[in-house]
Amino acid sequence: MSSQALVLVLLAALLHAGWNIAAKKARSGGEGDQIAFQALCALAVITLWAPLGLWVAWRELGAWGWQAWVVVTLSAVVHLGYFSALLIGYRKADLTVVYPVARGSGPLLSSLAAVLLLGERPGPWGWAGIATLLFGVLLLSGLLRRRALTPPVRAGLRWGALTGALIAGYTVIDAYGVKVLAVSPLLLDYLCNVLRLPLLLPFLARRPAGTLARTWAADWKAVLIVGSVSPLAYILVLWALQSAPLSTVAPARECSMLFAALIGGHLLQESDRVARALGALCIAAGVAMLASGA
Repeated sequence: MSSQALVLVLLAALLHAGWNIAAKKARSGGEGDQIAFQALCALAVITLWAPLGLWVAWRELGAWGWQAWVVVTLSAVVHLGYFSALLIGYRKADLTVVYPVARGSGPLLSSLAAVLLLGERPGPWGWAGIATLLFGVLLLSGLLRRRALTPPVRAGLRWGALTGALIAGYTVIDAYGVKVLAVSPLLLDYLCNVLRLPLLLPFLARRPAGTLARTWAADWKAVLIVGSVSPLAYILVLWALQSAPLSTVAPARECSMLFAALIGGHLLQESDRVARALGALCIAAGVAMLASGA
């Protein structure tokens, strides 16, 4: 990976951890609705990024084939599932459990599937990475410290793992879009948010009247942070993917786990911050080992 791509990915990791901390704080209050929060975040992205999004769309949409539209549609659906699972996890558990498991479980699940279903055999670094990842998850759960696996921690592990699986799905889809189809990273992310709104409308229509307004009143700061920062964080990763392989970009992104564990744990005053930071470090190291042993 070039130094330019590495800087892009590390900056993206810091921004990613930042908007997740904002989303976690919003979801901890219990005042706003999750579906309304997602719709408001999509609206914020569409509004705040409209000048750039519409300019790039005017320049590039005419050259798109049907494959690009399939990629964007699939990406929008998977991103919707990812954000839903993430927000549910943040409502039920601490960020320092959900976030590291979400970021680390994607590479872990894909590696285990390759072993169990495809008969692949990782090298020594690959097996070491799997073991280190599992150790990090156990450290996060508290089982290695002989603590009870509490319902919040259990929920954090479950929803974090589901989020990680969805992260792996949209990463592969989007990497294909920007590397093979040469889709603009900015336009890909922008249109995913545009398509997310009609997908959310049937669920939003079932909410009581005033849900959107109440959620905005409770969570407007988090909505604006997510709407402005989350696209930039992901666009930087997609830009890096245009010049660097997915197998090195994906592990480098996991530095966000350390930022979230250290910064988020302090800001949110979550318990076991040191042990969870060590667990996040183990997960990040395990992902790097998996990449080097691939």
